[in-house]
Amino acid sequence: MKKANLIYLLGSILFAVLIGFSSCTKEGPAGPAGADGEDGIDGTDGTATCIQCHDDSQNLFAKINQWEHSVHAIGGNYERNEGECAICHTSQGFLGNLDGSYDYTAEGAFISDPNPPNCYTCHKIHDTYTPEDLALTKTDPVELNNTAKATFDFGKANLCASCHQGRTVDPFPVENGGDYNVTNSRFGVHHGPQANTFAGMGLFEVGSGYNNHVHTNIADACVTCHMTEPFGAQAGGHTMNISYEYHGATELNLNGCTECHSDPDALAENTEELQAEVEELLAELQALLIDAGIYNENTGLANTGTYSSNVAGAFLNYMAIEEDRSLGVHNPTYIKKILQNSIAAIE
Repeated sequence: MKKANLIYLLGSILFAVLIGFSSCTKEGPAGPAGADGEDGIDGTDGTATCIQCHDDSQNLFAKINQWEHSVHAIGGNYERNEGECAICHTSQGFLGNLDGSYDYTAEGAFISDPNPPNCYTCHKIHDTYTPEDLALTKTDPVELNNTAKATFDFGKANLCASCHQGRTVDPFPVENGGDYNVTNSRFGVHHGPQANTFAGMGLFEVGSGYNNHVHTNIADACVTCHMTEPFGAQAGGHTMNISYEYHGATELNLNGCTECHSDPDALAENTEELQAEVEELLAELQALLIDAGIYNENTGLANTGTYSSNVAGAFLNYMAIEEDRSLGVHNPTYIKKILQNSIAAIE
């Protein structure tokens, strides 16, 4: 018991000593306040450049929404990412062909992780972070295939025409020439010859009497009609569609046509008549090509073999007008004449 009391006493003394030491330790008076430092320079507003494009005035959301419903976005076959196919079917191949970084003629030429045609394909997106980024990536006149390097200026649509033209056919049939060997069932100018039909260049011209329609003089060509005031995300704008489905019927977005065609009802009627006439000419030419043996009505492609040069050329014209898909609208006088002359050349 005495031992416990002694321990308690010693602990109390030690605690009192520590309190005493702490009470003797005091800070000195505070020194004078230092001068304020200089304020830092404000940084640049991180959104100052972005807002030049990403605001309501540019309607970027509407344009992106239209593009997302376009064939470019959902049906562009961008898995075609090898060789020459990649320069139009993929965004990277198109841009690489423009700046020379993609050589489609090289062995094993291939685009990894291909993208479909998109904003970056057509516009210089995020080069300067100003509205200049909306400038087009291709502006100079287009050198058309099968024309001895002739060029045509489509205005803003030079971008469109650089891909939407027939591929090179080599050798190209010669009017009234000798035998022509078709060695591939996919003989033809391919799927997008609209630049050729619009310009009236690069098809097999047999006979005479060719004249272009006034449509050839439309400023900016494809852009004027296909990218006009949109109908939602179904036609016009960045959908680039002309026709759309509405309540079970196929309608035409004619907003880009009314500057020249003031009567939309008359325009629709004239368009229907033209397309019916071209369909009849195509059917007549197709029947002749079947009789000549070059057109395979089961596959819609060519039968390989040897044919006259005029038959081979007429087949090229038939496939080009079919693949043009406007049924004459792009260049009415030229398209009708080339079909009429092709029919006359092989009858």
